[in-house]
Order: sequence, then C-alpha cells, then structure tokens
Amino acid sequence: MLQLAGITKRFGGLVVLDGLNLTLPKGAMQCILGPNGCGKTTLFNVVTGEFPPDGGEVRLGGRNVVGLSPHGISRLGVARKFQVPGVYPELSVAENIEIPLAAGAGRYGPLSLLGYRPDAARRDRLLDLCGLAGKAGEKVAEIAHGEKQRLEIAMLVARDAELILLDEPTAGMSGAETSAVASLIRRLRDEEGKSILVIEHDMNFVRQLECPIIVMVRGKIVAEGRYEEVSRDPRVIESYLGKRH
Repeated sequence: MLQLAGITKRFGGLVVLDGLNLTLPKGAMQCILGPNGCGKTTLFNVVTGEFPPDGGEVRLGGRNVVGLSPHGISRLGVARKFQVPGVYPELSVAENIEIPLAAGAGRYGPLSLLGYRPDAARRDRLLDLCGLAGKAGEKVAEIAHGEKQRLEIAMLVARDAELILLDEPTAGMSGAETSAVASLIRRLRDEEGKSILVIEHDMNFVRQLECPIIVMVRGKIVAEGRYEEVSRDPRVIESYLGKRH
C-alpha cells in the first residue's frame, strides 16, 4: 500500500528525515514511536504532499506520488487525522458520519445533506464501529473528547480512505478512552481491511495496538519489531523510553 524509499527532508541545514525507508502492506498497521522533534510529523507531511521530500520516493499502490498536491494524494485514498478533532459540533453524531458518506457521492460539506439520502446501513455500521450508535442523535458538541476522536476516525473510514494516518489520536484522553480508541483502530484493520500508520508516544496505547513498531530518533529508524522486542532494545531505552524502563 505505502512504500517510502530513501526519504530525505531538510529545513535549511537541519536534516529532519535522513534516508528513511518504510513499507506498509495493504491491510496492515504500524506505529511510529519517537521523541518530539524526531521527524514523525514531518514524515506524515511528506506522505500527504504537504512537504515535498528533498530525496527519495513515496509510492502508493506502486505509484510514485511525489509532486502531487495534498488534494491529489487524498483522492488516491489517503486520509489524515490530526490531534484536534475535525468534527462538526453543531450537527448530530449521525450527520457527521453522513457528510463524508455524501462526499463519496460527489457532495461536499454540511450542505451536502440537503436532499441526500444516506446509506443507512453503512452509517449505522460506522456508528457501531466507533461505539456511538447510542448517541447517534446527540449534538457532537455535547459528547466527550474521546468520543469526538473516535467519531472523526469513523468519518475518515466513511470517506472510503484506504490509508489512514493518525497523529497522536489519544492525546488528552483518560485510560478508558485510550483503550476504546485502540480497540476501534484494531477493528479498522481487522474488520475493514484498512492500512493504518499511527504516530504516538504513549507506550500504554502503543502496546494496546498490537502491531509492529518503528522507532525514530533524529530522522532515522533505529529499531523495528513488536512491542516486546522494541521495549527491550538498548538503543530505544536510552534514546526514548528512559533508563527507568
């Protein structure tokens, strides 16, 4: 699904991504772990076309997409979630799902719902998936922060995105909310067949994702493997986890 080959990105004399290679198969999930400033968010910006790489290739389904606009890459099935929920607070939970469903039918924005008959089965499936079926009629402004985050992830799926990029999706959440998001993301992989790349630094959340981990330090990948392997790697302990681990 996604292949990065020799990705380099510089800002002035600062090398932020240093010859990075990464492969994410279709229907797989990986988590990118690393301290602030290691290049994680810049990597997402390169994948989505916000920043052009100074070297290397970004391939989606075998196609080199370097040079495409963010909109062009989005149309290829790439969707990104930022830390702050991008939802419509004055609309209902169900209407927030219906808007991206309408986009799939060529309608965009809140006005897309005028005269639009949504795919009720798909809407209800996504509401169940994100655990909000019981709050379908509530205004989004009235639901909890963690519920907004889960709703937005479901909205990305409603857009028929095949590659989903999640940037610290549990920021500011309680332990219970974090576990609910981890469960949702696993279901997207296992039941919806989505390819998912997650940026995170919460080790408890990373463990719950049950997926391969990539550890970045200063723009390079320094370790890869399952949580149990990575958490014992001396380089990771020194550079990220801290000696207390």
